[in-house]
Amino acid sequence: MSKERAEIGVFGGSGFYSLLEGAREAWIETPYGAPSDLVAIGEIAGKRVAFLPRHGKDHRFPPQSINYRANLWAMKELGVTRIVGPTACGSLKREVKPGDMVVADQIVDRTSARKDTFYDGPITTHVSFADPYCPQLRPIAIAALRSIGVETHETGTVVVIQGPRFSTRSESRWFQDAGWEVINMTQYPECYLARELEMCYVNISLITDYDVGVDGSAPVSHEEVLKVFASNNERVKNAIFKIIEATPAERTCECGIALRSARA
Repeated sequence: MSKERAEIGVFGGSGFYSLLEGAREAWIETPYGAPSDLVAIGEIAGKRVAFLPRHGKDHRFPPQSINYRANLWAMKELGVTRIVGPTACGSLKREVKPGDMVVADQIVDRTSARKDTFYDGPITTHVSFADPYCPQLRPIAIAALRSIGVETHETGTVVVIQGPRFSTRSESRWFQDAGWEVINMTQYPECYLARELEMCYVNISLITDYDVGVDGSAPVSHEEVLKVFASNNERVKNAIFKIIEATPAERTCECGIALRSARA
């Protein structure tokens, strides 16, 4: 077990590779291989915080190649009980505009062949995932975003695609017709693995673009996604600081007892 300790973890997404000033960096060994990078550990608002860029600092890991299990296990090794997971996302609805942020409440998994569980046996473990995001952290995140003047959507379903390619026009139309709000490549299995480890998880989806065909939009480009995220980096950091500052020590949700009813 690592000598370093933290209580809140933050994963950085595309274009978001640093958070903490003057942080110590630690390499965390896991039974699942190497995490995406060194974990930076520091303090925000009197709380110990661990930061890990999910793609690596140099964006070496595309979404389908991220070792999600190692990343989550590294956080658990540090003692983390809560995760804030900001992501760069596309919008599937006109009213969810680039620059807006969505505090997701549901997820649809459209990925394939990702290592998405810590429990391959011999004990069969079925973890409830009806409500993927922490009910205690979500209202804290909503209030934090609004306090800094961000156009905030209190709910939203994230459809997670495999990547690294973006959607075809037909796929995007399918997702739009289903009524979903956000499209992303990394929320699954990240948020689910946090639940298996009984950690709270909250997502902030920064909308960087309209998915192809929404509001007559052009095809998505990775260059444009990074450009929009970079221009919003400070707002994302401010939001994370506010969330961490407002998070109480006591956990009042059931994320921390997810395994209690998961086994016979």
